[in-house]
Amino acid sequence: MGEISWLQALILGIIQGLTEFLPISSSGHLAIAEAVMGINGDNLTFAIAVHAATVLSILTVFGLEIWKLIQGLFKFQWNDETQYIAKLLLSIIPVAIVGVFFKGYVESIFDSHYILIWVAFMMLLTAALLLISYYTKYCHRRNITFNDAFFIGIAQAIASVFPGLSRSGTTIAAGIIMGNKKDKVAQFSFLMVIIPVLGEAFLDLKKGNFSFAQSGISPISLLIGFLSAYIVGTLTCKWMLDIVRNGKLFYFAFYCIAVAAIILGFLLFVP
Repeated sequence: MGEISWLQALILGIIQGLTEFLPISSSGHLAIAEAVMGINGDNLTFAIAVHAATVLSILTVFGLEIWKLIQGLFKFQWNDETQYIAKLLLSIIPVAIVGVFFKGYVESIFDSHYILIWVAFMMLLTAALLLISYYTKYCHRRNITFNDAFFIGIAQAIASVFPGLSRSGTTIAAGIIMGNKKDKVAQFSFLMVIIPVLGEAFLDLKKGNFSFAQSGISPISLLIGFLSAYIVGTLTCKWMLDIVRNGKLFYFAFYCIAVAAIILGFLLFVP
């Protein structure tokens, strides 16, 4: 992202906090914002900070549920909590495979000159998934099974590859289409992202990618970005849970279609 001012950090933090949980693609919106503000998308220090902030939002919203899972795990029984954690671990296998074997390919897509075209078409795919999940005829009464967890994990892995394909939208839509309870799918979708994000951040830290000296961003700007992403992310995470419970995801399909149309129109008609 190059040098980032405090105002740009505030804007990008707000965008990250909003779009990480709403089914409209955080990577796509950040790519659009960076293009509009003329920022190069290579500041890993800032990226690590805002992603850590949204993970902290998840821990804040689901703190009680996470504590219950931990308590159940340390009973050392094959109880509901232990099975749930096992499902979460199973769900991260596909994204781990993508991260280990296809990380270079993923980065080449994000660095591509055609990234806005990718974003537009992947947002259209996000819209299609949201509409399919809304009009699905399955009865949403099933708890998440191990098979469901793995396929939701595949959905997350695919979303991690393509900028503009919403991670939350893709995973929640996949779970709903398979007949899972809406609120359970939303919670699972948010909890399953914790380990991959923290794992990627840890690897970046080991590589020395978190550095004020090399990032070109001041500690104040970084703090502003972190706090804005955390505060907005916490509020948006709670809001998203209500949206899923009330079956209102399809509204965001029209938003994604509109944004994709604007991007394609801009690329076609603006020299």
